Amino acid sequence: MVLDIARAGRHSVDEIGRKKGERTVQARDHGHVQLLVWARNSRPKSVCGRWKTSGTDLLAAGETVVPVPPNRTAAERRSGRERGKSDPIDAMAIARLALREPDLPTVRLDEHTRPIRLLVDHREALVAERTRLINRVLWLVHDQNPDMAAAVTKLKQVTTRRKLSVQLQALPATAARRVALAQIAPIDSLSIEIDTIEKELKPLVQARLPRLMAIVGVNVVTAAELLGEVGDITRFRSSAAFARHNGTAPIPVWSGNDARHRLNRGGNRQLNTTLHRIAITQARCHEGARALLKRRQETTRDTAKGSFRVLKRHLSDVTYRALIADHHAHKNGTSTGPQ
Repeated sequence: MVLDIARAGRHSVDEIGRKKGERTVQARDHGHVQLLVWARNSRPKSVCGRWKTSGTDLLAAGETVVPVPPNRTAAERRSGRERGKSDPIDAMAIARLALREPDLPTVRLDEHTRPIRLLVDHREALVAERTRLINRVLWLVHDQNPDMAAAVTKLKQVTTRRKLSVQLQALPATAARRVALAQIAPIDSLSIEIDTIEKELKPLVQARLPRLMAIVGVNVVTAAELLGEVGDITRFRSSAAFARHNGTAPIPVWSGNDARHRLNRGGNRQLNTTLHRIAITQARCHEGARALLKRRQETTRDTAKGSFRVLKRHLSDVTYRALIADHHAHKNGTSTGPQ
């Protein structure tokens, strides 16, 4: 049986996708428990197809969560008989899709990964807020003195912020100057908190991911982002499945030339962005990556962007192998040093 839980309960379907039952409860902790009890009493095995509130309750209860991308849900919904879009229709579509495609990557609870993911998400929110304030301060400074705004661009650095404060104090008293000065203090506070989070992440990541950290272009924050998005790396059956998940697997062009590939815009875009940053660093600093890009451009008809996508695909495999090695070392309690 496949159990699909939406905002207030939902349906269960049998092995061939037929609707077998429906129950509606409140989208609260006690409602989640009621649905799990109902599902387990109906059949001994259940798979969560949808969980619009919080999947952590299912994970904590020992269930396996199968995340289904929204685009896959839309395609499955369009193929059904019922028209429109609603929670019951989405629930049936997701449950049937999860049942029909058992190879979809699952999510598993890891007590070591969750704190890292929470810290990474918190840091990203703080960085976004700091960027918003920095942009506003630069706009206000530019309104006061364009030459000063051009000279002061790196407000992430504490010395730059102090320099800007002194320069603003020397300007005539205006509302723009007052607002700009008032927003430098929150930028200072956000920067201190961001640095504190990075210090907290460092021992957690270094102890858990030494082999991943040994890759050129991977720092503490990058490794934490990768672990937070991937979770349990063993949920991917191969490096190819991992590449498909992170969007680095190429899409072949079959019209006349099966050797060409087009850009893959699918997959987990946050993972793809992280791998992109690693590739940019390696293309600038790593001799092996630079040699690969040069060789591709000299021996194939790849464009510069095409060669760069080849590098990202290679880095996906390298990252996968490092995560697998770190996972087994952590599980077995062996040496955490890079090999």
